Amino acid sequence: MDTPQNTALTRALTELPGPLPARGVIQIVIPHTDRFTVVGNHLAQHAGLSTVAVGFAVRIQSLPQGTEIGIKALAARFREGEKLIATALRELEAHGYLRRARTRLPNGRIVTRTIFCNQPTALLRAQVAAAPPWLPPAEPQTPPPVQDAEPAPPAIPEAAAPQAPALPDVQQEQAPEAPAPQDHAPFVALVPPPTAPRQPSPPLPQPRELTAELDRAATALLSDLRRHASQLVLSESDVRQLAPAVAAWLERDTHPDTIRHTLTNDLPQPLRHPAKLLKHRLTVLLPPPLPGADDLAAPARPRIAVTPFQTCDGCERAFRAPTPGHCRDCRNTHGPAQAAA
Repeated sequence: MDTPQNTALTRALTELPGPLPARGVIQIVIPHTDRFTVVGNHLAQHAGLSTVAVGFAVRIQSLPQGTEIGIKALAARFREGEKLIATALRELEAHGYLRRARTRLPNGRIVTRTIFCNQPTALLRAQVAAAPPWLPPAEPQTPPPVQDAEPAPPAIPEAAAPQAPALPDVQQEQAPEAPAPQDHAPFVALVPPPTAPRQPSPPLPQPRELTAELDRAATALLSDLRRHASQLVLSESDVRQLAPAVAAWLERDTHPDTIRHTLTNDLPQPLRHPAKLLKHRLTVLLPPPLPGADDLAAPARPRIAVTPFQTCDGCERAFRAPTPGHCRDCRNTHGPAQAAA
């Protein structure tokens, strides 16, 4: 008996109206009746957002109100790592889908709330007439008087009026007597464009003299790393390129166990480019040379000239003076008499 085939998809293709396209995807659209989220094409086909950012925007939009959407909360819920989630959230914040606002609670505590807007372009158009809903309410202003000569505009039926995007009500938690400080500046792109110039990477450290003994020890240390971390599998060309940097560490009296711990500790998961990671750590974490004995010696204290004690020839009182003689009182008392004599 043959393996049963699911012919539901084939039957659905035959029921599609019109001719099928010769290439590309064929869409079979079945209307949802429950558990669905409406996503606009401005997000699904956004040219400036990565696929990861679009995926997280759809996931955040499908969550109920009050769900934690911080980096650690999303990392605990989904399989992506914290670094990838942080990059996606920065992209959404740069394009207006995500906003972090500081809010003062009734008890006076200031917290940071994350707000997601499913259609930021409509929200920006509404800013021409009013402030965004996530900003504190402005001071009430008296509207200008309406002239009687102008006819009133026709009322738009409630069913035909466009619906504003639903946003969480943040204003109800703000203290009216002391509103929280808000940033009214427009969104600033935190992700640099792909065409932005990149800073040149610093060169690998080099030893003063690459001896055969240093080269052999550095090559053995790099080749042995895969025994301590299975991700650090290096090719021969990578070992030859990184060996002078390890030799520079050994030349500065760094213990091989210290170098091995620095290179294998807290590796990212997954590790896609082991040689680039080792190059970065060997360059950035290079320790300074050990100081010599003369450098560690305590500096000599400067000698302070002390005026010696002298005994007064007149009253036998001790006083400080560079040479023997009379004290100040004797000089004041006998000075005029001696001068008269």
